[in-house]
Amino acid sequence: MSDSLDLLDYRRRVFEMYARARAGHAQPEAACLEFRRARDELFRTHPQSALSAEQRASFAGLSYFPYDPALRLALPVDTSVEPRLIQIHLREDGVMRLRRFGRVRFSIAGREVSLSVFWITGYGGGVFLPFKDLTSTEATYPGGRYLLDTIKGADLGRQGTRLIVDFNYAYNPSCAYQARWDCPLAPEENHLPVAIRAGERRFPAPVDATNRAARGSPARL
Repeated sequence: MSDSLDLLDYRRRVFEMYARARAGHAQPEAACLEFRRARDELFRTHPQSALSAEQRASFAGLSYFPYDPALRLALPVDTSVEPRLIQIHLREDGVMRLRRFGRVRFSIAGREVSLSVFWITGYGGGVFLPFKDLTSTEATYPGGRYLLDTIKGADLGRQGTRLIVDFNYAYNPSCAYQARWDCPLAPEENHLPVAIRAGERRFPAPVDATNRAARGSPARL
């Protein structure tokens, strides 16, 4: 029961962090830096942190790329894409199903690229936007990062009808910190042929977790 209440408190705090980030749209860099400060505090002190007690004892903060205003985008979602259902088998939770419902298109370093946007099926559902880019070889987690996961509160809002896709908020899945977590990783269609130098950098992780992600095995939100 204590673990469940701790997890409820953790989720509540994450929702509040993203709510403040959305409210700070007039000063996006300041809002992002405050978000990072709060995330570090949560990782350092909360019993439901993705870090172990041993990791928390020596935790000095997550590593991030400098804020880049050019990588905060407001993008239309093309919902005319062909629907696709992806099934991911997770150790503890069984089958997780992602339904592709849209695509966002944008330009990075003069190159046109796109990402599929997924809906997590099941009770309640939610938007899920994972990605992998060329920084994953050294600078970021080999399995890729997340931008949106609205079930867990990771929601950057919208501008009119456009979805806010701000790579400065890109973050690692829990399996980047400990091998015991099992997370869904970005499918191949969301592997970008460009480097996204924004958001969270790679966290020192056990070798087995890194190798598993490099092989593309599903790993926990």
